Amino acid sequence: MPQIPPPAGPPETAEERTAIRLDQFLAHPPAKVWRALTEPELLARWLMPNDFKPEVGHRFTFTTTPKKAVGFDGVVHCEVLAIEPEKLLRLAWSDGRVDWTVTWRLEPEGKGTRLFLDHEGFDPDDELQQMSRRIMGGGWHRHFTTIEALAAEL
Repeated sequence: MPQIPPPAGPPETAEERTAIRLDQFLAHPPAKVWRALTEPELLARWLMPNDFKPEVGHRFTFTTTPKKAVGFDGVVHCEVLAIEPEKLLRLAWSDGRVDWTVTWRLEPEGKGTRLFLDHEGFDPDDELQQMSRRIMGGGWHRHFTTIEALAAEL
């Protein structure tokens, strides 16, 4: 009789299915990482073209290639909800169908920065949102590498 492999890990809880939570050490001081997160031209290099301003209440958009198969027109509507230079950036983030909150936190660690990302607001019972969470989770993870490379140039 063939062996059935064990599950890949413990099943996700409903809480885990509502958010993407990542953290990574970057070997650059918070000031450089902050620039990569908040200067529009640098932000465009690792994420998407934008009209971002680091001001609470500023509404802006990111633009990318539309994904018609999933109903995404390529525009992400955002608003700056909170900002603490070199410490915290919180954005309202909407693809026109779902509203999320994306929070970046920076903590000095040795000669570098511990960078945290919380992308919250996924419906744990909506299969399309869960697919989006898995796809975006991989994307955010790859962006950490690009942010680190960009910070190295500054």
